[in-house]
Formats: sequence, C-alpha cells, structure tokens
Amino acid sequence: MEAHPLVTEYLLLGLAFDRLEEGFVDAYTGDPALRRAVQNAPAPQARELARRAVELRAGVSEAGLSDERAEFLDAHLRALECSGRKFAGDEIGFVDEVRAYFDVDIAPGDVEVYHDAHRRMDEVLAGKGSLAERMAAHRKADEIPPERLSACVEAFSGALRELVRARYPLPDHEHVTYEVVGDKPWSGFNYYLGNYHSRVAINSDLTQHMAHLPHLIAHESYPGHHTEHCRKEAGLVAAGQAEQTLFLVNTPQCLMAEGLADLALRSLVGSGWGAWAQEIYADLGLRFDGDRAERLANASAQLLGVRQDAALLLHDRRRSQDEVTKFLQTWSLVSPDRARQSLRFLSSPLWRAYISTYVEGYRLLGGWLDRALDAHDRADRFRRLLDEPLTPRAVRALP
Repeated sequence: MEAHPLVTEYLLLGLAFDRLEEGFVDAYTGDPALRRAVQNAPAPQARELARRAVELRAGVSEAGLSDERAEFLDAHLRALECSGRKFAGDEIGFVDEVRAYFDVDIAPGDVEVYHDAHRRMDEVLAGKGSLAERMAAHRKADEIPPERLSACVEAFSGALRELVRARYPLPDHEHVTYEVVGDKPWSGFNYYLGNYHSRVAINSDLTQHMAHLPHLIAHESYPGHHTEHCRKEAGLVAAGQAEQTLFLVNTPQCLMAEGLADLALRSLVGSGWGAWAQEIYADLGLRFDGDRAERLANASAQLLGVRQDAALLLHDRRRSQDEVTKFLQTWSLVSPDRARQSLRFLSSPLWRAYISTYVEGYRLLGGWLDRALDAHDRADRFRRLLDEPLTPRAVRALP
C-alpha cells in the first residue's frame, strides 16, 4: 500500500534527523528506499529541517487524513521543528523544549512528598544506621551475581512472554534477543528491528538487582516496547499507517512508549508481582523477599520526580553538576557512581530532556489506567496504549 504523500515527506524528514545526530531514529521498519534516498542526499541543514517541519505541519489539516492520524502527525512535526531549531543552535528554554517534544508541562516536585517517601522506606528497611546506609546495604544484598544474569533474564522473559501472549496475542514468530553491553547512559535499550524481532541491550556498567530486573524485562520486552512495536506493526502498519514505521527520539511517541513500558509489570502482573518474582528466583536457586521488594517499590514510587527535578536544576536553573549529583544522592538515596551515571544521561545533548518521558508518561498514562472501572477495563485500556496511535493530548481528552 502506497503511503500518503504527506506521510512520505514526514518519513523523509524524520530520517534526515539521523544524519544530524546518529541515534535520533530509534527504529525504522518502512520502505528501505526512503532511507537510501536520505543517505544519498546532500547533508541536511538543521535550519532547513526545522523550516520543512513547519511547512508540513501547515498542510496536515488539509491532507484528508483521519483526525487520529492528523493529530499524531501534527504533534510529531511540532517536536521535529523544535529539534531542528535546537540543532541549529537556537536558545530554547528547557521547559519549553520539553513541552514541544512531549506535549506536557513540567514543574518541580514537592519536597514533602519526597520526605514522605523516605519515611515509608525507613519503615520497610527498619534497622540501625542512616536510611541511605540501609538502602545501600539492601541494594548490595539484592545484586544479581553477574554469572547468573543471563539465566535470570531468560527466565523472566519467558514467564512474561507467556502472560502477554495469553492476554495480548502476538505473531507466532516474534522474538527478543538479549545482549550485554557497556559504556551506555541507560540501563537497558530496545532496538526494534522489524518483522516482530527486537534486540534488547542490558548495560553491564550498572549492577543489576533482583527487584529491578522484572521491571526491566517487562519494560523493554513483555508487555513493553517489544510488544508495542509488534502490535502496532501487525495492526496500524499493516493497515497502511506508514508513519508508524518510524520511531523518533524527542517526540510524543517516546512519552507514550516510556509511560506504557514503566507501567508494564504493574499492568500485566499487578499487585503481588513481588511474590510472583520470588517464585521465579527460587526456581533459579536465588533468595528474594518479594513482599519486602514490593513494599519498598511502592514507597519509593513517590520519588518519581526526583530525576526530572535534577534536569530542571541542571538545565533550567543552571546549577553545577556537583550540586545536581548531590541532589540525586540525597533524594534518590543512590551511590555517587549511580548519581553520576544519571547525570551523564541528563547531560547528553540528545537525551537531556528525555527523563520527562518516564516521569510525565508514568503520571499521565498511570492516571488514565487508574480511572478504569475494573480489571477488565484496565486491561482494555492498556491494550489501547499498545495498539492505537495515541498522543498525550489524546489521552488527556479520554474519560
């Protein structure tokens, strides 16, 4: 099926951004001739790409597309205009940058909420020493032995895959390949390769913990990024929505995808995921207190906004890296090394605004899922996130 002319121009524009910054195109599974055309063309100029985004956006309302597709393209062309201007050297305030990319407004969190989180965590980790010391000891005891990581990854991937396929059917030949990499600013990354195959990279620079691994696999694979890509390829792309073959960094797609993925384990396994994970670890010969892990996760969820606050301090209020590192250590109760790793992500020119996709995506989509009438309605809402080309604005308009 031939793509709509405006959609083709959108794809060419998005692909051109990858020549300005490799990695801007997170995934592309569409017509390879378009990618070749972009690669063989003269080097793009950022200012021209921003201008082209404005031109295309002006034509969306007259393109004859459905309201849903028109809204998707409008939001993404707005984001690309901002990216083009940033690459061209324009000064854009951090809050305005986040709004243009992700269609959300951000503000600093409430320190009292963070204090309350610490109080609740203190109850879960009762004992001697400061909360930071007890948290460090807990994390140390929760480490996955490096030689066992692969077996743990495969065990959780298999268990989650079975649950997903029972609730949200996937093509028979879909699969995920896992690899361990280093020197990356993130803990895990999904590379969707098309034809229902993902390669998931796990960062060896960061120690992996038993409490976190189920969330990581759910986030990157089942029912997170891999599942969403597969379901949209089998549904929207097969139905002719070629714009869904392109996934770009710093667009509303990212906020929707990261919010969905961060809610993946909670939405699929639900309350009691700790006991569920404990049984899987027991089969692997590893001791894991699932109830304690779940209670601690519930308490620490109130610290969701800390990393976004750190980004605001760094980019909006121009605080020093040392101050921001200290802020992260104080409220996230992490080691200096872990705080510096977070700062590396927040300092990356490409990724500096991306932290808002996790914070605001979780809040927006989590709030909508929590308004479900019952478990069946919640499961159906999560299916809509997997299957439909929703934008933040569209979700805010839903009951």
